[in-house]
Amino acid sequence: MPTIKEAAQRYVPQTTRNIADLPEVNIESMQLQDRDGKDNEGIPFSYKVVVVNGEEYRIPGSVIGSIKGILEKKPSLKRISVSKTGQGMQTRYTVIPLE
Repeated sequence: MPTIKEAAQRYVPQTTRNIADLPEVNIESMQLQDRDGKDNEGIPFSYKVVVVNGEEYRIPGSVIGSIKGILEKKPSLKRISVSKTGQGMQTRYTVIPLE
């Protein structure tokens, strides 16, 4: 049984990264998963993630909506990249088709 100190030294907090942290995303093979969380005021909310190499990457609804719009014009789309600007409520995402 580890001591508190040993456990603290090995501790890695679980975090959810952002889809913009990935260099590219294969929209045909990555599976969406639902997650639930609570905001700073304790209000529950749901969000979507993909899991890559054991790490969760959050996918905002606006990104999914942008992909839908691109697919209407280019149904053969397979890969995208996402860029992110701003922070908090001012965050904006740009979906870039790669192929």
